[in-house]
Amino acid sequence: MIFQENSIAGNNRKGWIEIIAGSMFSGKTEELIRRLKRAKFAKQRVEIFKPQIDTRYSLNSVVSHDANTIHSTPVSSSGNIFLLSSDVDVVGIDEAQFFDMGLIEVCNKLADQGVRVIVAGLDMDFRGEPFGPMPQLMACAEQVTKVHAICVNCGDLAQFTHRKSESDKLVLLGEMDIYEPLCRNCYNKATKKG
Repeated sequence: MIFQENSIAGNNRKGWIEIIAGSMFSGKTEELIRRLKRAKFAKQRVEIFKPQIDTRYSLNSVVSHDANTIHSTPVSSSGNIFLLSSDVDVVGIDEAQFFDMGLIEVCNKLADQGVRVIVAGLDMDFRGEPFGPMPQLMACAEQVTKVHAICVNCGDLAQFTHRKSESDKLVLLGEMDIYEPLCRNCYNKATKKG
C-alpha cells in the first residue's frame, strides 16, 4: 500500500496506522510534525495529542529537539484520545511510549473508523528493552518508519538511548544532560553488556 498524505476523500475514507520509532535524538517528533503540517496544508482535519507528563518544552505543544512546534492537546490517558478525536481525518500522537497499553486499542479503533493515525515514540527504553505500547503498535501498523540518531561516541547509526544518570526509574524526563544516542557497540560498552 502506498501512503499518500492527502489521500483522505469524502465518505470512502480508509484509515491506517503509521509508526515513527527510534531512539532519542533520532528525529521522531520532527517527522511527526512534518507529516501533520502537510496534512493541515492539504486541508485535512488534524488533532494532535501528547502525554500530560511530557512538559519538557511546552504544556500545549509538541516540540522537537530542533524547536519545531505544533499545537497539541495533553492527555492523561489513551482513552481521552479517542474521546477527543471526533470528526477528524488525522490523529497525531507523540511520545507514545508514555501512554498506557490501551493506546493500541484506541489507535486501531480510530483507523477502523477511517482515521489516519500517526504515532511517534521510543521503541526501546534506556535498558534496551521494548517500551510501553510501541512494540504492539509497530506489529499492527500498516507503515513503520525506523529513524536513527548518530552515535555521540563513534558517529555510526545509533538505535539505543543510553541514560547517563544512575537512576533506574523507567520514566525520567530529560535531554542531552541525561540521555545520549549510541550505536549497539558503544551502548554495550557503556552498559557493560559487551
